Amino acid sequence: MERGSNYRLLQLREILFNETDDYHDLGIDELIEKLRSVTGDATFDKRTIKRDLETLDSMDFEIVRNQGRYGKIKYSHQTRLFETYQLRLINDAILSARFITTNEKEKLIKKVKTLTSTHIAKTFPEPIVFSQSANIDYERVKLNIDSVHRAISEGKVLTYQYGKFNVKKEFVYHRNGSRYHVEPYALIWQNDFYYLIGVFQDTNEIRHYRLDRIRNIAVTDETFKKRAFNLQEYVDQSFHMFAGEEMRIKIRFHNSLVNVVLDRFGHDADIRELDDEHFVLSTKAKLSEGLVNWILTWGNRAKVLSPEHLQERIKNQISQMLEIYVD
Repeated sequence: MERGSNYRLLQLREILFNETDDYHDLGIDELIEKLRSVTGDATFDKRTIKRDLETLDSMDFEIVRNQGRYGKIKYSHQTRLFETYQLRLINDAILSARFITTNEKEKLIKKVKTLTSTHIAKTFPEPIVFSQSANIDYERVKLNIDSVHRAISEGKVLTYQYGKFNVKKEFVYHRNGSRYHVEPYALIWQNDFYYLIGVFQDTNEIRHYRLDRIRNIAVTDETFKKRAFNLQEYVDQSFHMFAGEEMRIKIRFHNSLVNVVLDRFGHDADIRELDDEHFVLSTKAKLSEGLVNWILTWGNRAKVLSPEHLQERIKNQISQMLEIYVD
């Protein structure tokens, strides 16, 4: 097959991939018109294109043939690496990630759209439809993701500085800027942020760190042996990614909150009916500011039954809230 026919075959494949799908097809005349427009070649005819279609079909680029109006055969390519719903999941995940800049979202979505036909790609929402990105240094986060990913895959210890912003919007380092040495176990996406989960070597404890608060990260040559660790259990028990002491808790909820509880703890959650209006959740969780705030979110529709010291912490928080509103 000469060079010209190779080029034509590639362009035919591109046209079928980009412009046809389960709901859109093209006839021979339409394919010829598009090919001539792209290649500038007018020497081929219908028989040539039909042979090209058979060649593509034999090369695992499946060609679907359907009979259109007046008995004319229409051609399409319907096989994709991703189903439409899968691409929509990827698309929406990118759009809902607040730390990604609008400009970067546009670049990513443009690449995602190349994985399907132009017709389906047009149905995906644009970045402007979603809220603007949070004030996070995306360039730093990108570099941190690369470093953490490499350290996890190679089993290397990470070292970095960590901190947070004060009321003056100044970034303040924890531990006076001393470097953290962490054995990285996982990188997860939770509550609109990336978190590194790993062993903090100074205390030999499993901890998590927000990636956008990490500074001056470096992958060391030091290797480590990963201990047994249940990532899903750790995430489930860490409310809003606040660390704390693990304990078993019981909370009474109004029945109107059953879906909230199942969304948070899953359908395997240990819940039982208490009376006509309430049910009780029994679970393990970490005593933390995140847990306390989550319980308070539901007002008088949630009451801690145990442990007692969690009850007291809730009471103290309510008292402090009341005080600021009392003249």
